[in-house]
Amino acid sequence: MKLELASASDRLDLDGFEKNGLGFQALAGITGLGLPQLSVQWLEGAGDGAAYRGRRVLPRDIDIPLDIVGRDRVHLAELVNRLARVLAADCTLTYVDAEGVRWSTPVQWTGGGDIDPGSGERDVQTVITLRAPSPYFLAEAAQTVSIGGATAAPFLSSLSAMPLASSQAIGDVQLSNEGDVPAFPVWEVTGPGDNFKAISPEGKVLHWTGTLAAGEKLVVDMGAGTVKSGTGVNRYSLLAAAPAFWSVAPGASTATASLLNITTASRIVCSWRPRKWVVI
Repeated sequence: MKLELASASDRLDLDGFEKNGLGFQALAGITGLGLPQLSVQWLEGAGDGAAYRGRRVLPRDIDIPLDIVGRDRVHLAELVNRLARVLAADCTLTYVDAEGVRWSTPVQWTGGGDIDPGSGERDVQTVITLRAPSPYFLAEAAQTVSIGGATAAPFLSSLSAMPLASSQAIGDVQLSNEGDVPAFPVWEVTGPGDNFKAISPEGKVLHWTGTLAAGEKLVVDMGAGTVKSGTGVNRYSLLAAAPAFWSVAPGASTATASLLNITTASRIVCSWRPRKWVVI
């Protein structure tokens, strides 16, 4: 496992000493990368025991012991200053797993960083404390499936039990969530077409009743619960009653997308970013 800490202006590899004999090295004793803490709600009545009412996953507090090693005292001071500048900004903590997949979460520096300036001529040790508002590590690369359009897989009209006209399309979307918690798909629909539907593997339906002109786009973000045009205009009001913004369970599953009054230029792209609880 490899760790990186980055801001908009710099990136620190936390295995620098292991690779190059210089830089930043995360040491044994890191905490906060396992299962996150929970706040569990219970309802206690007049009888014995209590009834489980749900849970809320709390932010992560992560402690990272660091060894900072420079060529000399001057270089060591430069490295410490780099760490200070990164921690002063909005940060991202990233780990790279054994398959080379990158998983990231935004973090803020909340404490630690104490350094004994007289402890060494070319290296010092410290512990930095970070808080991750989200308990999940999100895959940096999205997984994508396309149906329709000239370069994507065709719509699969044979999936419907009813005969379809040439202006109708129903297509399967094979979803493979490689994370260990549900992921939220984002749908990008390119017109022409109307009455877009996205149906989850469990049968939950999100139905958008509007119309897209040729080349016009619709973006439905299941995680954020938003429906916008390609230019950012809110199109939420055109959802049918009781819309279901659904997620994708870990593992392989099949969703369904449909669009009416299409041409060969019509296209639907579904993308999702897996999420993980645990860093190993």
